[in-house]
Amino acid sequence: MSEALPACPACAESYTYESGSLLVCPMCAHEWMLGAESGDDDDPAEAPAITDAVGNVLDDGDIVTIIKDLKVKGAGGGVVKVGTKVRGIRLISDGVGDHDIDAKVPGFGQMQLKSSVVKKVLV
Repeated sequence: MSEALPACPACAESYTYESGSLLVCPMCAHEWMLGAESGDDDDPAEAPAITDAVGNVLDDGDIVTIIKDLKVKGAGGGVVKVGTKVRGIRLISDGVGDHDIDAKVPGFGQMQLKSSVVKKVLV
């Protein structure tokens, strides 16, 4: 590579090296993507948008409907029926498995849902 690598955004040392698609600083162990030298790794605008089953982008506070029957595991068991309307969803990034919605489902209480089993209600 003929270009010089940029200095570390965390400690400003110039000893950076490439490790796959990341740049690594051996002095402070900071890792970052090339082009992300601002050090703002937690920028929510760069996070991929969460979409529902038909491709609508979901936001916090949206109203969604369940598009297929969901068996509920746990103490009560039961089934969340197709068409159940869930209001005021909250998008999460640290859900169990690939569950990325935290919501209060009527008749079942607080639970996590996959975005692939909901459809946004367009008003």
